[in-house]
Amino acid sequence: MEEPAYSVLLTGAGDADRKLDVVRALRSVTGLSAWRSRQLLESVPLVVLEDVSLGVAENAARLLEAAGAGARVRCTWSGCVFAPGSGPGGEQPCIPPDWSAEGCPPARRSLRR
Repeated sequence: MEEPAYSVLLTGAGDADRKLDVVRALRSVTGLSAWRSRQLLESVPLVVLEDVSLGVAENAARLLEAAGAGARVRCTWSGCVFAPGSGPGGEQPCIPPDWSAEGCPPARRSLRR
């Protein structure tokens, strides 16, 4: 079965004194210019990466959080939103809208833990 894709959500811009760190992290994650990255911070909350693997999404979210921003990962199959490192179904049960958690491969892995 095909693995789902993930998105990285920027949920908070962080403190004003760490804004430059967040812009740098955002540039690193997205490849955008400093000017465009700074503009994105004015539009929080927003999706900064789409259709990436779980590892890429979690690394990007961790980088953003380390810079002082708020970041979460969202599974495109189930809509589950979770903190980097907790994995699908980590903080809350992963309940896809159209089927049980057992039907979602990432949730099944977290249920087996």
